[in-house]
Amino acid sequence: MSKAVIFDMDGVICHTNPFHSQAFKIFFEKRNLFPTEEEFLLHMYGKNNGYILSHFLGRKIEGEELLELEFEKESLFREIYQHHVEPIPGFLDFFHSLRQEGIKTGVATSAPFANLELIGGRLDLFPHLESALASEHVTKHKPDPEVYLKTAINLSLSPDRCLVFEDSFSGVSAAKNAGMKVVGVLSSHTVDELPECDLYVENYLGLELNKIISLLE
Repeated sequence: MSKAVIFDMDGVICHTNPFHSQAFKIFFEKRNLFPTEEEFLLHMYGKNNGYILSHFLGRKIEGEELLELEFEKESLFREIYQHHVEPIPGFLDFFHSLRQEGIKTGVATSAPFANLELIGGRLDLFPHLESALASEHVTKHKPDPEVYLKTAINLSLSPDRCLVFEDSFSGVSAAKNAGMKVVGVLSSHTVDELPECDLYVENYLGLELNKIISLLE
């Protein structure tokens, strides 16, 4: 039977969190707000923009206002990050080894599709993906499983044939809520800060393909 590996993007394909922090700091400084790195750890990494903006601005941000503020912040991120796009060590070799084994691949991110276009385009991922979903493609964000369940449909596979790489509490929860196995990528959090995963990795260097395939047997 076919198998698939699905990747979150931020903190899983590329270590983007420091650059999101820079963009948010510029965004909030314009509004005389100065969140600490500790606050970002609690309320930014792995969260969707609706939650982040509502939390730090102290009121519910939704609808057209959310779209406008999200566009402002994510444009700042892309302006900064376009000069620094670099995959987590070993990612591209691991990704292409999956393809060589006939394993389907997808990306499921809470970020806007424009961010996925930037990263996926620079790393030439799109010709090798059966599914690429971003925040615009779902109505419910992680930890809701919608993005992973939709990805499974795109891959024409049941959730139990899919393995997810995630780095955040909400992302791991979303994958588990979808009924998928999960590899925790420890780029932003420790093992203790994540729900229980089936495997943990610091990066993709030396990651044995057989170990990944065995999780889907």
